[in-house]
Amino acid sequence: MRVDLTDSGLYALAEQVGGALKSRALMLVTAESCTGGWVGEAVTMVPGSSDWYECGFITYTYISKREMLGVKVETLEQHGAVSEQTVKEMVTGALVHSHAQVAVAVSGTAGPAGGTSEKPVGTVCLAWALRNGEPFAETRHFAGDREAVRRQSVERALAGVLELLRARCKVQGAR
Repeated sequence: MRVDLTDSGLYALAEQVGGALKSRALMLVTAESCTGGWVGEAVTMVPGSSDWYECGFITYTYISKREMLGVKVETLEQHGAVSEQTVKEMVTGALVHSHAQVAVAVSGTAGPAGGTSEKPVGTVCLAWALRNGEPFAETRHFAGDREAVRRQSVERALAGVLELLRARCKVQGAR
């Protein structure tokens, strides 16, 4: 799924996410690092989002990832903040520390500095999960400047929520 990455395109995608969540009587929680709350901002631009958006965690540091979401010290030491292992723990922790049934997590290197040969600028890890389900994650490599990387991350986070709901929550009202 590819959408218009303008503000109006992200708004339209957030509206779709909201409609899909509301029709299933589900709530969303976000756990964000490199996007700094932009996923939460995108969904709360939609009027009535309080019907389907429960809360968001902005965990920019290792300490906040550990203390707010329960990411293990060992995971951060072995894999770093920008890893599928970390975002899986972030998404699981967001569900544990909220009343939502659906979660998305994002952690990446937006630049302009901070990249390595293994994880260059533009590397973003995302994860999604349903309460009582196994989280799944992916790593993307986005091109562009800091804003472009972050914007593409928000788009992918929202698109992934829609994909999760369509694949795993086909029954309306399923919790």
